[in-house]
Amino acid sequence: MLTAGALVLGASACGGRATTHHKPGTSHEQAGGSVGKLLAADDGSGSRLRQVDAEGAPSVAVAVRPDSEDGWNVHLSVRNFKFTPDSVGGAALLGRGHARLFLDGHPLARLYGSWFHLPASLVRGAGKGGTELTARLYADDHTAWAVNSAPVQASTPLSPASASKAATAPEGSGSATPRPDTTLVEIVVSDGKVSPAPGRTEIKKGRTVELRVRSDRADHLHVHGYDKEAALPAGRTVTLTFTADRSGLFEVETHESDLLLTQLVVR
Repeated sequence: MLTAGALVLGASACGGRATTHHKPGTSHEQAGGSVGKLLAADDGSGSRLRQVDAEGAPSVAVAVRPDSEDGWNVHLSVRNFKFTPDSVGGAALLGRGHARLFLDGHPLARLYGSWFHLPASLVRGAGKGGTELTARLYADDHTAWAVNSAPVQASTPLSPASASKAATAPEGSGSATPRPDTTLVEIVVSDGKVSPAPGRTEIKKGRTVELRVRSDRADHLHVHGYDKEAALPAGRTVTLTFTADRSGLFEVETHESDLLLTQLVVR
């Protein structure tokens, strides 16, 4: 299972304190000349905004896909940004830091990498409606990166009512809820980009797999190892169903555009 190392949020953030980078376990040292402009406003959770120019600023996109056992696998796609777990608590350096997840504004977890497994129990424990998951980028000193006085963040819908089978349905797919013995994988290809970002989907051997793929251009779908194929007419959702009766790692890709859509891990 693909997950990213994460720590559940505890005490409130450090705010605007400027420090030098330091090794874990050593004390903070005061320093000047922090990057960007520290604003008086905060991000809504107590962390001061650290504003930088739009050009070259960090950015993030978030995608969720169902986990076959529980909850969701969350993937962050970042640009102009590097996760720096060894430097947390240090000075703010442009394009470095960590991310935090929020559910309807309620803090869920701190992330030091691009993947995170979000269990259904954590969503239920938040005590919120569970309608929107937000990923926000922070500097090592716990200030929130901002552009034009707004935090650098991205959001996606999330419904805890079907946590173990949740899926972000492609627009216009008209998808229905899968059967209990079925693992649903929904993928959209647009402008040569795959959403959610390609990752691995864990599947228990013997389960039915339902692939729902929509492409903005005509292509051909292929599941390696199982030799399952289907034509992908432009702008239409195609469903490919088969039984995962073989163990191993199997790639799902398009033939014409040669895009990796996902990897199925059957065991």
